[in-house]
Amino acid sequence: MDIVSNIALMLGVAWASGIKLYAAVLTLGILGITGNAVLPDELEVLEHPLVIVVAGLMFVIEFFADKIPGLDSAWDALQTFIRIPAGAALAAGAVGSIDPVIVTLAFLTGGAMSAGSHGAKMSSRLVINTSPEPFTNWGASIAEDGIVVGGIYMALNYPILFLAFLCVFVGLVIWLLPKIFHAMKRALTRVASFFRRGGLESNPN
Repeated sequence: MDIVSNIALMLGVAWASGIKLYAAVLTLGILGITGNAVLPDELEVLEHPLVIVVAGLMFVIEFFADKIPGLDSAWDALQTFIRIPAGAALAAGAVGSIDPVIVTLAFLTGGAMSAGSHGAKMSSRLVINTSPEPFTNWGASIAEDGIVVGGIYMALNYPILFLAFLCVFVGLVIWLLPKIFHAMKRALTRVASFFRRGGLESNPN
């Protein structure tokens, strides 16, 4: 791999892991084992049939959990402790054993990228879950599945295009963050107001 391909794969696996870790691992494993992509030596373990089976099973569980309002946010909270370190480890593996300094930088950068994409997904889902209907939630989840699989494929085969896409994604997240935080603040205010009213009604004195 040339340096651009290495950077694209490093950032790609970290970014995708923060959104849907099991979809990212499953995609990498299938693309590698079918010969549709050449993975770095350090990531070839993802092609092992057992890894693919386990990743596939976890992907199925996440696929359904992620589409149930409320449960998806609980799942995201739990996955905080898995997605970010896994994204960092995959990013380090994506650069290969070039140099310990490079590997360490990739690990740190990958962790930051995973944390960013995970935070964006988690906060946006909290806002979406304030909607009473489930269809927005389903649409967001399916879109996330699609962009993770497509993003991994793009990072492996069209690295420059992926890096351009990632720049747009980061810019969009930065632009949306204030709006997301404002919406979350309003949602939390409504929830607090609801519980305060409930407490007053149950204890009129």
